[in-house]
Amino acid sequence: MDWLDPILALLALPRFGLSTLFVAAFVSATLLPVGSEAVLYGLLRLNPELFWSAMFVATAGNTLGGAVDWWMGYCAHQVVDKYGHSRSHVKAIEWLERLGPKACLLSWLPLVGDPLCAVAGWLRLSFWPCVGYMLIGKFLRYLTMTAALLYVWPN
Repeated sequence: MDWLDPILALLALPRFGLSTLFVAAFVSATLLPVGSEAVLYGLLRLNPELFWSAMFVATAGNTLGGAVDWWMGYCAHQVVDKYGHSRSHVKAIEWLERLGPKACLLSWLPLVGDPLCAVAGWLRLSFWPCVGYMLIGKFLRYLTMTAALLYVWPN
């Protein structure tokens, strides 16, 4: 793994670190099973002065990824889901319709958060309120998780 150290060090440089963080946060918000918290934590361990910049970049990338999920759901509205009539599916749809865009506050949750954004688009919930709630939820997740990690492993 010695060959990986120079690559990670290069990506953690302030000049590359924030853009790397943005891409990791964006990709992690799509339906791909990738996390960005490790990238954020690593960047902040090497560059603690970038704390607020990193918070905003990670939040922006993750929120834009959630917006892409919303659009994918919106465009997939015409596709028939073979589980569309199951009891749990109907209850979930009713719950989302009742909450509306506020349900996107939960977009930070593992496993269900990203599909939630896609379903919000599929239900044609208002785009900008959904993105606003995604932004709030994702920012609070990054802030809480990073602060906890930095507290647990300060140096």
